[in-house]
Amino acid sequence: MLTVAEVLEALTHQRFESARQPITDAVVDSRLVIPGALFVALPGERKDGHNFVQDAFQRGAHLALIQRPVETNAPILDLRTLPLQADAPQPPLCLLVQDSLKALQDTARFWRRKLHLKVIGITGSVGKSTTKELIAEVLSRRYATLKSPGNLNNEIGLPLTILRLSESHERAVLEMGFYVIGEIAFLCEIALPHIGVVTNVGTVHAERAGSQEAIAQGKSELVQALPPAPHGVAILNIDDPYVRQMAQKTQAKVFFYGLDPQADLWADEIQSHGLEGISFRVHYRNEILHLRIPLLGRHSVHTALRAIAVGLADNLTWQEIVEGLQSTPIQLRLTVVRTEQGALILDDSYNAAPESTLAALNLLAELDGRKIAVLGDMLELGIYEAQGHELVGRRAAEVADLLLTVGERGKIIAAAARRAGMRRENIQEVNDALEAIPLLQKELHEGDIVLVKGSHGMRMDRIVSALEIHE
Repeated sequence: MLTVAEVLEALTHQRFESARQPITDAVVDSRLVIPGALFVALPGERKDGHNFVQDAFQRGAHLALIQRPVETNAPILDLRTLPLQADAPQPPLCLLVQDSLKALQDTARFWRRKLHLKVIGITGSVGKSTTKELIAEVLSRRYATLKSPGNLNNEIGLPLTILRLSESHERAVLEMGFYVIGEIAFLCEIALPHIGVVTNVGTVHAERAGSQEAIAQGKSELVQALPPAPHGVAILNIDDPYVRQMAQKTQAKVFFYGLDPQADLWADEIQSHGLEGISFRVHYRNEILHLRIPLLGRHSVHTALRAIAVGLADNLTWQEIVEGLQSTPIQLRLTVVRTEQGALILDDSYNAAPESTLAALNLLAELDGRKIAVLGDMLELGIYEAQGHELVGRRAAEVADLLLTVGERGKIIAAAARRAGMRRENIQEVNDALEAIPLLQKELHEGDIVLVKGSHGMRMDRIVSALEIHE
């Protein structure tokens, strides 16, 4: 476990024999502090973490990284001026640095290099989190495994996750998000991944990155950062042309997965069993296995293949891999809740992109009952905004009995559905999630299946919260 002395060593390049107290966690929100934690005070647009340093100490923090003086009862050690005395004050203690975020990253970089473990990095436009969870379940059959909590996948979240690692961990499964070129390369320089998994290249974040080509370039930084074969393994989706081309950009061993029989690992005979999961046949070398797992929707077979590929690359047995796949329902983002009227809601309200929304509509199509699609704006699509909403609208017309769109961009979905032949009386448009609630309360009946999906900023979760049964 990282100690106070090692934090000081990471930031000053000096060895300290004192201050050996362990750091139990690293957080940027003082409300999440546990005794012994490292609190990192980050300036923000709405809240400045420096205003909560004393609160962090009251909750038991050992250290606070700060980049400006604060009001606190704890001593402030100025690390901007070197050298330091070897007998550093004991916690609780403030460490004053030039840049608290950089200090967090430098500490994580230092700690990662002291650990002897294998890191699995995951990136892609859709499916990162579910892939991360399933890979962690598979690897945990044999190894002490840490995974990124929630969506801590950026220049703040990834270092926080690394500081939660201890010497006892053998594997770390880290999600890596992307907005701009160079971001994933930076995360890899901190994390030093051995295995890189790329799910797909979609249009989400095109508003910031510019194009799918730019997104592909950014995500390829993961496979470029891997060590050469045989120590590095790039696990690539053969069914996505952008991902397939990444094989040319890595020195690592390339392992293709997908539905194409040319892949190293491929699947066929895929069947959806509605809310009871999926089954499929998997092929690897001369082996054929029939599997059934608790993920929802035919698209989830790619998630399973990624986890299988990592297990195979890490020398797990088929028994260990299958136990991991079947150990628990991994469906994080899409959950099923029931309404007072007896309808079922497919709650996929966490986020949305054209690719994931089409997959959710395909799942809706596989289920029995009157189908209602409640679809909100998909944000950050950039030049693909109109095209993405059009595609979703056309598919909604094929699947849904009723369509309710939420937001300004949702009107593009509604218009596309009408052009695709959906009757006007079966389409309703509202401006925000709150407007959708009373309409659905009047409309829902027993046996209805309702898909609720939209970008996080649309707060579609408020629809689900208002409609589900609260016990």
